[in-house]
Amino acid sequence: MEQTADAQNAGVGTRIRSVADTLQMDTRLLAMVGAVIAIWIFFDIASGGLFLSPRNLWNLSVQTSVTALLATAMVLIIVSRNIDLSVGSLLAFLGILGGFVQTEVLPLEGAHSWWISIVVMVAVGAAAGAAQGWLIARFAIPAFVVTLGGLMFWRGAGWLFTQGRTVTPLDTTYNFFGGGSIGETYSWLVGIAGFALLVALTFWKRRRRLSLGFVVKPLGVELIILAILGGLIAAFVWTMNSYNFPRSDDGRGIPVPVLILIVVSGGMMYIANMTSFGRYIYGYGGNPEAAQLAGVNTKRVVMLSFALIGGLTAIGAVISTARLNAAPLSIGQLLELQVIAAAVIGGTSLSGGVGTILGSLIGAVLMMSLQNGMVLVGVQSAPQQMIMAGVLIFAVWFDVIYQRRRT
Repeated sequence: MEQTADAQNAGVGTRIRSVADTLQMDTRLLAMVGAVIAIWIFFDIASGGLFLSPRNLWNLSVQTSVTALLATAMVLIIVSRNIDLSVGSLLAFLGILGGFVQTEVLPLEGAHSWWISIVVMVAVGAAAGAAQGWLIARFAIPAFVVTLGGLMFWRGAGWLFTQGRTVTPLDTTYNFFGGGSIGETYSWLVGIAGFALLVALTFWKRRRRLSLGFVVKPLGVELIILAILGGLIAAFVWTMNSYNFPRSDDGRGIPVPVLILIVVSGGMMYIANMTSFGRYIYGYGGNPEAAQLAGVNTKRVVMLSFALIGGLTAIGAVISTARLNAAPLSIGQLLELQVIAAAVIGGTSLSGGVGTILGSLIGAVLMMSLQNGMVLVGVQSAPQQMIMAGVLIFAVWFDVIYQRRRT
C-alpha cells in the first residue's frame, strides 16, 4: 500500500513538473510565491488584519528595499562561487562618508550638496568593491577571508571618520530618497508604464525565440500571465495609494526607495540575462575551468562583480541614511547575513552557477515578511532570530535536494 501511495505521489509530482516544463514555468519560484502568500495570510489572521493593511504593506515595502537591492547583486557574487561579508560595514562607512560630505565639506542645504554626496558615495563604494575583488582575483585569496577583513576594516574606518558620533542632520532633498513618495497620479503613471514595458518585452522575447527556432509558451498562457501581472501591478499601486498622509485624504503612492529598487532590479536583470558580463558570471560559476579555457577573463569578471555590489551598497547607504536623516555607525549591522539569506532563500545555489534576480527579490520579500509579521504578533527578538535561522537552513537543505534531483 505504501509503495502504491509513493508511486501515486511520484506520479503527481512528475505530472506537475511535466506541465511546468511545457509552460516553461519555474516550479521553484512558484513554490516561493506560494510560501509568501501563505505567510501573508497567516500573519494577517494572527494580527487581526493589521498585516495586510495599506500602512503595514507600505512600511514593509520600504523595509524590504535595501535588503532586496543588495540581494540582486549578491546573487551574482554567489553564482560566481564567492561571498561578500562586508556589505553591512561598507554601507555604514559610505553613509557616514555621505553625511560627512554634506555637513563638513559642502554647505548643508546647498543646491548641489545632495547629488555630489551621492556621486562620491557610489564612486567610493564601487572602488572599495573593486579593490576587494582585485585581491580575490589577483592573489586567489578566498572571498570569505577578504570580505571578512572588509567587514572589520570598513566599520573601523567609519569610527575613525566620526569618532563614534552620529552624523546628523542631513540635506532635506537627500532625505527624499529614503522617506519620500511620488503621490497617487505619478504612481498610476509608473504602474501603467511598467505594464506597457512588460507587455513589450514579453512579445519581443517571444518573437526573438520564434525567429531562432526555440519553443515558446502557448499564446493563451502568455496572455494569462500578463493579465495576472497586470492585476498585481494595479493592486500594488492601489495599496500604496491607500496609505494617506497624516490628517489628509491624499495617498502617499509608491515610496521612492521602492521606485529605486524597481529601476535597479530591471537593470540587474538586464545585466544578468542580456549582457556578456552576465553570461560570463554564470559560465564561470557553473564551470570555472571551462570558462578560463573558453578565453573568459575570469579575474576581470570577479573584480567587476564586486565593484557592482560596492556601487549598489552605496545606493543602499543613501536609502538607509536618508530614511533616518542620520548616519550612525551602528547602521547596517548584520545586513550582510540578511542579504545572503535572501539570495539563498530565493534559490541561489551556494555551490555556484545557479540563481536569479527575481528569486532574490522574492526571497527578500519572504524574509522581511516573516520579520515584520513576527513583530506584529509580538514574537520576541531571540525567537525571531531562531526562526529565521531555521528558515535559512531549510532553504539550503531544499537547495541540496533540488540540485540532487536535477542531476
